[in-house]
Amino acid sequence: MIPKSSSAILLLSCPDQTGLVSRITNFIYERGGNIIDLDEHVDQVEKIFSIRIVWDLNHFSIPPSDLHQEFDKLAKQFDANYDIKFRDERLRVAIFASKYDHCLQEILWRHSIEDYPYDIPLIISNHDTLKPLADHYKIPFYCFPINKENKAGQESKELHLLSEFGIDTIVLARYMQILSPQFVSKYADTIINIHHSFLPAFAGGNPYKQALERGVKIIGATSHYVTEELDRGPIIEQDIIRVTHKDTLDDLIHKGRDLERLVLARALQYHVEHRILVMGRKTIIFD
Repeated sequence: MIPKSSSAILLLSCPDQTGLVSRITNFIYERGGNIIDLDEHVDQVEKIFSIRIVWDLNHFSIPPSDLHQEFDKLAKQFDANYDIKFRDERLRVAIFASKYDHCLQEILWRHSIEDYPYDIPLIISNHDTLKPLADHYKIPFYCFPINKENKAGQESKELHLLSEFGIDTIVLARYMQILSPQFVSKYADTIINIHHSFLPAFAGGNPYKQALERGVKIIGATSHYVTEELDRGPIIEQDIIRVTHKDTLDDLIHKGRDLERLVLARALQYHVEHRILVMGRKTIIFD
């Protein structure tokens, strides 16, 4: 049950038309809600309106359990797609990792200081390398070694475990396995991945070595939602850093890993704060 003192978050998109902001904010005002944050955008090409509104429920006349049903009457009038979340509802995040620890370290550290409102009930890996790190943070660790012969069966076990723990978000913290389309379809727009930004120019093995040999001047990292189309899901966050001819291969790798851990952490932040609206192959990230 959502405490009365919490706040609600509306994410909405619909065909652009006049009066949308007024009608939505009046719905909140007339029922005693106090708006504490609002950000809206109109795609001038597609003519699509989108908005994120946060309002205090302290004096709101509609209980959280009835809010979707009541707002739906208004949303249908302008053919809107929307979702309503509550700040006191903590997302349950499963972390998938393999052997690299930098992204996992960053997320676990931020979680330990309660930086963002999410829980991490478990960590899943295809190796036992990172179990000591999970043990340090007292988070259950499950290892499912994967090869070509057992991949489907192991994924089935993982999905069962995710269901058992009530997981609603998955973070691939340098998980070096490709998830099957069947797996991805069960968690649409809720699996967050991270990788270097050399794609598609430097695909395959040793991308940093390839980049060094070509004399690149910037390196970067990209975080995106996972789709069946490998590494082409809607982008959530990106960042870059400049490099020079003085940087060695190790320098590039270290700088790249720093970017990866920070970009992934920011992407997870936007997701758990419900700041992301997926619009086809791209995202809108509200301030």
